[in-house]
Amino acid sequence: MDSNRLAILGGDPIRKRPFSPWPQYHPSDIARITQVVESRHWGGYPYPTKLASQFCDAFAELHGTKYALPVVNGTVAITAALMAAGIKFGDEVIVPAYTWDGTATAALAMGAIPVFADVDPDTYCLDAASVRRAITPRTRAIVPVHLAMRFADMDALNAIAAEHGLNMIEDCAHAHGGAFHGKGAGAMGDIGCFSLQESKLMTAGEGGMLTTNKLEHYEALQTVINCGRASITDQFGQRLLGLNYRMTDLQIALLIGQIEMLPELRVRRAAHAALLTELLAGIPHVRALPPQPAITQPTHYTYVFQYRPEAGAAAPHRDLFVAALEKEGIPCDGRFYEPVYRSDLFCATPANCPQLSSDYSTTHCPVSERAAYEESVWIFQFTLIGTEDDVRDVARGVEKVVANLEVLSQQDPKLAGGKAMGRAQRARFERKQNY
Repeated sequence: MDSNRLAILGGDPIRKRPFSPWPQYHPSDIARITQVVESRHWGGYPYPTKLASQFCDAFAELHGTKYALPVVNGTVAITAALMAAGIKFGDEVIVPAYTWDGTATAALAMGAIPVFADVDPDTYCLDAASVRRAITPRTRAIVPVHLAMRFADMDALNAIAAEHGLNMIEDCAHAHGGAFHGKGAGAMGDIGCFSLQESKLMTAGEGGMLTTNKLEHYEALQTVINCGRASITDQFGQRLLGLNYRMTDLQIALLIGQIEMLPELRVRRAAHAALLTELLAGIPHVRALPPQPAITQPTHYTYVFQYRPEAGAAAPHRDLFVAALEKEGIPCDGRFYEPVYRSDLFCATPANCPQLSSDYSTTHCPVSERAAYEESVWIFQFTLIGTEDDVRDVARGVEKVVANLEVLSQQDPKLAGGKAMGRAQRARFERKQNY
C-alpha cells in the first residue's frame, strides 16, 4: 500500500497497533473489591462509610481542600452543589456554552435557569468578560468548567463573584489532580464538582466527588446526598430536601487504586503533552493551545489543538480532517462537545422546564460555535500514557493529513461520516452501521 496516501482514501495508516488501554487498574484493585464483596457491606450507608472516608481524606488532600464527599455521578455533583449553596427555583446560573450538557442540565434539574456565556479562544474555558455581560439581578452562581487541559481564569471569575455576591461552583470533571496558581482544582470556589465516569482521569465506571473548604457547605452536601439526614457534625443545623445520591463501597474500592495511580499518570501525560506541543509547532495549518502559565500542576483529560488552515489554502472542513486523522489510527474527535444550546441532548423548553420563559433558539456564543464546528481537535488522553513513540505517531498522523489537505479538500464531505454529526445523531448512525 502507499504510505503517503491517506488511509481514508485507501492508503496505509500511520498506526495499526492500539494505544494503551483505558481504564488502567492493578491486581490490588481486584483484591480490594473482593474484600468488599466478602464483607457483605456494599452500599454507601452510613454516609460516608469508613472506606469512603479514607478515600475522601486522600482526595481532599490531593486537591488542597478540607472536605470531600462521594456522589453517584458528576452531573448530580453539580446539582447537589447548587442545592447546598442555596440556589432556588428561577435563579440564574451562568455556565459556559462549550461544555458537556450536564453542566447546564444539572441546574435545570433543580429549577434553576442556565445562562450561557462564551469561552476564551485560547483556553476554551469560561470567558470572564462574557460572564460579566451575562449577569442580571437574578444571577446567583457561576459554574466555570476547567476544560480538557486548561483552567478557567479563576482569579478574574472570583473577583466578579465577590463583586456581585455570587456562589462559585467549579466543574472539575476534567481536572483531577491539577492546580492553578498553586491551588487545587475544586479548592478555588465554594464547592468543586468532579466526575468519575469511565473516560475520566480517575474512574469507578460512574461516580462523582464534591470538595469544599467550608464546613457549612460540607454539612449541607451531606444532607442533600444522604436522604435529608443531618450531617455527622451538624454545627449549622441545616435541614434541606435530600435525595439518595450515595456512592457504593464497590466503587470506592476501585477509586483507592485510581488515586494511587493518578500522580504518575498525570506526570506522564504532562510530559507527553509537552512533547506533542513541540512536535505540532512545526506543522502548518494547526495550532496548539497557547501555554497557560498560571497552571502550576498540569492535568490532561484530553489534548486539544486547533485546526486553522491558512487563508487561501485548499482545505477540507474540520470534520473531514478529523475523520482522516482517525483513519490514520489516531483516536480523536472534533465535535467532542457542541454548544450546549445546540446539542441534540439539551431538550430545554418552557414545556418541560417551567422555570424557563423561552427556549434557547436565539442564543449565540461565537467562540464556542467556532470551537465546536470549525477548529477544535480532541486527542484522547490514553494516547499520552504510553511511550514517546506513541506521541510521535500522533504528530506523524497530523503531519500526514496536513500534507494531503489539498487532495482531501477535493473529496466528498460524506467521507467524514459520523464526524459531521451531532453526538446523538452520531450514536444513531453508529447503531445503524452496526446493525
